[in-house]
Amino acid sequence: MKAIMINCTLKPSPQPSNTEALAGLVIGELERRGVEVSTVRAVDLNLKPGVETDLGDGDDWPGVHARLLASEILVMATPTWLGHPSSVAQRVLERMDAMLAETDSEGRPVAFNRVAGTVVTGNEDGAHHVISEIAGALGDIGYTVPGQAWTYWHLGPGPGPDFLDDDRGHDWSAKAARTMAAGLVGVAEALAARPLAPPPG
Repeated sequence: MKAIMINCTLKPSPQPSNTEALAGLVIGELERRGVEVSTVRAVDLNLKPGVETDLGDGDDWPGVHARLLASEILVMATPTWLGHPSSVAQRVLERMDAMLAETDSEGRPVAFNRVAGTVVTGNEDGAHHVISEIAGALGDIGYTVPGQAWTYWHLGPGPGPDFLDDDRGHDWSAKAARTMAAGLVGVAEALAARPLAPPPG
């Protein structure tokens, strides 16, 4: 089984990413369950604005799209900015919108029988709102989102330290990451054994 983690931090490599660090807890739990995980830091790529799979010369999205189709599990990881997912996360979701019109050989949307979860970091409250936005979008695209398929970290309202700078709350985030990974793998295995049929005509 394969998974892809798309890190939607605003920080280009090689800057340290709090979002990547928290997502690493989920990656570790997935790998412990035998899942092969690859990662993408979206801000490092040229992801042109639009809602098509391939926007021509210089567009890096087709490579990400191919990795999505090669993976049974997607982990979307984003910081919270102004109470919303990052602009990079929004760009990724907009590019994934093209998947709504793509079907497999049996007429199923290509995201059917794949599962997804969300990782959120931030210094202010709003993690559940961000989780809801991303989970709702991924459900629209066709992914199955298991219950409690998320983990997040913040230290309440107002400015504060970063995940990498403060150990408070890490135990809870790690426990949520274990729950998230277990749910993703369990539901992915169930869908592999009994795939969803194409939508009724």
